[in-house]
This record gives sequence, structure tokens and C-alpha cells, in this order.
Amino acid sequence: MIDPGPASSAAPAAPVPATLATRFRGYLPVVVDVETGGFDWNKHALLEIAVQPIELDGDGRLVPGEVASSHVVPAAGTLIDPKSLEVTGIDIDHPFRDAKPERQALEAVFAPVREAVKRHGCQRAILVGHNAHFDLNFLNAAVARSGHKRNPFHPFSVFDTVTLAGVAYGQTVLARAVQAAGFVWNGEEAHSAVYDTERTAELFCKIVNAWPARG
Repeated sequence: MIDPGPASSAAPAAPVPATLATRFRGYLPVVVDVETGGFDWNKHALLEIAVQPIELDGDGRLVPGEVASSHVVPAAGTLIDPKSLEVTGIDIDHPFRDAKPERQALEAVFAPVREAVKRHGCQRAILVGHNAHFDLNFLNAAVARSGHKRNPFHPFSVFDTVTLAGVAYGQTVLARAVQAAGFVWNGEEAHSAVYDTERTAELFCKIVNAWPARG
């Protein structure tokens, strides 16, 4: 029998937390959810958008940051399928909707994203979403329509929680994936851009935090 010798009294060194500037190759993950007037980003209106930058806690773990959101006045020439309003529950003419014209709405959510990108020393934001290209396509279409010149998001790369949740939990529907991750899902609040963004952010952080970071 080989004598292993005296046990070391020194505790293993704790891993050094990565910064967000290095964790995702210079990209800052920002969760986005849009509510729309249909499924075709080329013709249907953007009605609501919410964003939530991802932050780091003191232990270097990903946590959801603050949400910024805006309701959106349907842009001229865009269409609204009444069936989509049945799903989202959006009342276009509600007096308290406080909707902004498309360009102003985009700036209202882009400004805090740009601030977070700068604060973390990142180069650009990368959109995180559930069926992420749906949100990105509507976002890009609104940017093109409004002529907004300061879009902080990568034009085509995303992190999609459908794929991540499918790998982690075998679930691809947002409600089921959120519950599989151990969070509460309230179906009455679903299809609000803010609510769906917050749940998607929790899901993304839970999955990524379980994956060992490089270094």
C-alpha cells in the first residue's frame, strides 16, 4: 500500500471570476422579448419591447440586471393581426398604454443597453431570447424602418434559450423550461414583454451558471 502522505491543509484556490468582457468574447448578453402584431417581421407591427442586460454578482455568477421596456406605436404601413392581440392581450388604444413612436421606443431600450456594454468593457450586445431570431428579426426590421443608427446589438448572432433549455432540461417551451429550471411560471402574466424577458433571463443565467467557465 502506498502511503499518500499527510493531507494538505491548504484549501483549493477559488476560481477567479471571469468578467463579462471576457466571458462571451467581448459580447454582453442582453435578454430581449418583443410583442408583435403577427409573425411576419416584414409587415407586422412591433407593439412592445423589453430588454434586460445580464450582470455578474460578487461570486462571478450571472444574474439578471434591470429591465427597460416600452410600448410601441405601430409604425406606418405595418399590419396587426387581431388574433395576435388575443394572445398578447394588448389593447392598442388603451389610454394608459403610454406607447412611443418606434424610433423613440428603440432609443428608450437601447440607451441602457449601450450603458451596460460600456460599463462592462464589452464591444457589443448579443441578443438572448426564447426563439431568439424571432425577436432579433423584429428588432432589425424596426431599426431599418426608423433609420436608427445606434443599434447596440449584433446583427445576426444570438443566444437562444430554446436550444439551451432543450439541452439542459429536455424542454423547449418557455413555460415548461422555466418550471424545469425550478422557477415559478404564471400563465396569466405570460405574453407581456417584461414578464417573458424576466423569466428568460432567469432561465439563461441558471443554465449558463451550471456550465463551467473557462479559466
